[in-house]
Amino acid sequence: MKTAGDILNDKKRDMITVRPEQTIREALESMQVNRIGAILVKRADKIVGIWTERDLARGILKRGFDIDTARVEDHMTTRLYTTPDDTPLLKLQEMFLGLFIRHILITQRRKTIGLLSIGDVMRASLLEKDTQIRDLTAMAGWEYYENWGWDRKLKPPKK
Repeated sequence: MKTAGDILNDKKRDMITVRPEQTIREALESMQVNRIGAILVKRADKIVGIWTERDLARGILKRGFDIDTARVEDHMTTRLYTTPDDTPLLKLQEMFLGLFIRHILITQRRKTIGLLSIGDVMRASLLEKDTQIRDLTAMAGWEYYENWGWDRKLKPPKK
């Protein structure tokens, strides 16, 4: 079964970050260029939050919100969930569903190495299931059933 680290490797994407003092516009521009819906907020060498499209939707409704002056740190989510890179796919799915979250930081020896979204994990799960189905189909093809239960060299029993 795939692990969080495997999914990160398949994803082939570096962590995209902004600094807490950057404006919402700067964060949005970086997200647009990188075609992502969430961006990590990094102070020095530590991830201190995540800012997502949902945070933008909530911020827009606040009186006086301006993407050119609002700072990411004032609108980011600071409660972050982490899991080691050897966490199996099934456990990741349980975390997303049980915690009602959309992003999980992946760590290796207590250092953040990447971010997985619920979409990344769903994609990995579906690809794994597709492979299992193909393997089972190949294993249990018509030839398997035609030869099942008796040796062709032997004649079937007479009635």
